[in-house]
Amino acid sequence: MNVLQQKKLKPLSFTNVVIDDAFWSPRIQVNREQTIPHQYVQCKETGRMDAFNLAWNHGMDNEPHIFWDSDVAKWIEAASYSLATHPDPELEKLVDDVISLIASAQQPDGYINIYFTVVKPGERWTDLRDAHELYCAGHLIEAGVAHFEATKKRTLLDVVRRYADHIDSVFGIEEGKKRGYCGHQEIELALVKLYRVTGEKRYLELSQYFIDERGREPHYFILEKEDKTGFFHDFMNHLDNIKEYNQSHKPVREQSKVVGHSVRAMYMYSAMADLAGEIGDESLLKACERLWGHLHTKNMFITGGIGSTGKNEGFTYDYDLPNETSYAETCAAIGLVFWNQRMLQLECDGKYADAMERALYNGVISGVSLDGKKFFYANPLASLGDRHRNEWFGCACCPPNIARLLASLGGYIYSQSMDELIVHLYIQGEAKFDLHGQQIKLKQKTEYPWNGKVTIHIELEQPDVFGVKLRIPKWCKEAQLKVNNQEIEMTGILEKGYVRMEREWKNGDTVELDLVMPVERVYSHPNVRQNVNDAALQRGPLIYCLESVDNVESLHKIKLLNEGELTTIYDQTLLGGVMKITGDAEVVGHTDWGDKLYWTEKGNSEPFQITAIPYYAWDNREPGQMRVWIPEGNKY
Repeated sequence: MNVLQQKKLKPLSFTNVVIDDAFWSPRIQVNREQTIPHQYVQCKETGRMDAFNLAWNHGMDNEPHIFWDSDVAKWIEAASYSLATHPDPELEKLVDDVISLIASAQQPDGYINIYFTVVKPGERWTDLRDAHELYCAGHLIEAGVAHFEATKKRTLLDVVRRYADHIDSVFGIEEGKKRGYCGHQEIELALVKLYRVTGEKRYLELSQYFIDERGREPHYFILEKEDKTGFFHDFMNHLDNIKEYNQSHKPVREQSKVVGHSVRAMYMYSAMADLAGEIGDESLLKACERLWGHLHTKNMFITGGIGSTGKNEGFTYDYDLPNETSYAETCAAIGLVFWNQRMLQLECDGKYADAMERALYNGVISGVSLDGKKFFYANPLASLGDRHRNEWFGCACCPPNIARLLASLGGYIYSQSMDELIVHLYIQGEAKFDLHGQQIKLKQKTEYPWNGKVTIHIELEQPDVFGVKLRIPKWCKEAQLKVNNQEIEMTGILEKGYVRMEREWKNGDTVELDLVMPVERVYSHPNVRQNVNDAALQRGPLIYCLESVDNVESLHKIKLLNEGELTTIYDQTLLGGVMKITGDAEVVGHTDWGDKLYWTEKGNSEPFQITAIPYYAWDNREPGQMRVWIPEGNKY
């Protein structure tokens, strides 16, 4: 075991965490009671569920799509996580029935894929670049692992193990095997999960093969397409660089810039981080660190969204961060959470938790309406009033993705090492750790993100010496720390964004953390041409926006004043209860321009009080404009 493996943290399982939080609990409840049932109905009505009956024949309507397996798999994963924390016999039976249906579709050799079983039989593994075969397999594997961890039932786990064994017999460097890999990364991280729950090292080695083989020459996708047209032939041919689109332009350890499709990138980087920790591969970690730096310092929206354009559903060039046309796919923000959570386990650096938190509170939950039944695929940072959530999509990757993340949120809050308990996110509830042969409970009490005060009560059977680490978010410029009402000087115990307190802890000890949370104006790097002379409003982890319903119809007429006062008010009646920001601004007046398009006189301006709401909550009321970045300047 090398140094990397020795210092690796272990995230606390969501099954050991109870969330009882004023902010997150209602969202988890809506996810459980509205979103998961809604998505089942959508999968049922669109034919996704029944397609596993394999009854479709050529000439029939509603041909199964290459994505369908993954949508059902992610629904099972979300439902399984929900069952683990909130038992529900009716939902459990529904899950069991769907699993039985999937098992019935498994072929004698272990293979499962609707499309290549009924639509293109005989063409398995012939369109790896486009057809998402291994991607769908990965999501089925993740579902199988989640269902086993949540219910201890092996019904789906045994099915996906057979499928993984079949895939292992097809791919590899051995003679007679295919030297291919998936055009849409996903199976790589799924195989690591399967390895962890089964202990079968072949799955880890197969994941490593897929990562190591990617980008090698001769290039597999080039060879594959010499005599076969891919499923997305026309789309791929309009791309500037097909290899960069799926991150196969170089071997992964040689990559240093984020390119191509943003979701594919996040899933691949997540697998790279997983493998780095499991096999102690410093070269994979170094690649992740390079890519992380390039993404987070030059290619990420302030909301934690990533992906600048819909042309490739991904990255363009450094500092290209448009607002009205930003893509910022919900799945990409979720993938960013996955990756940062994994990087946290390799190095307890607050920058990873900060990025995870930014995405969670902004670019992820903006993807679902407050009633849990409508979804954004793309999450723009400005809208002219024509961007709204939909109940479902033909390519429905985002809705079940956000459902599975919300249902498993408890697994992102804490980690532990041999001698430390670590708090990454401030969410009220209870966590149970096994450390030094005894169970230790941490009970968080907080009104975060509306209030920066956090109290942690420690319960344990016997006094013990260990470390407790708490994150001090990068947005917080002033914080106070107390243990049992005694103030603690943080200067000497702050490292990489965490304060570490090691002492003999006793039952009933209390830690108090007060994170001062003023409204702040945030500015873009001057190379972000879209935001020059603009400011965004942030309070704590939340990014704010303006909506027409609270302000004026045309939001571009509003200008923040340089010295204008900004205040906060908690409004229980607004959007389920939010802290809104009000402040001094100006709005262009109603000068009579008549039919003039251009004029030598500047328009009048009038004093105006803006109202800003958290970005995640926009488009939940009447239609209208929205913008995150607001012009700023002196009075006219």
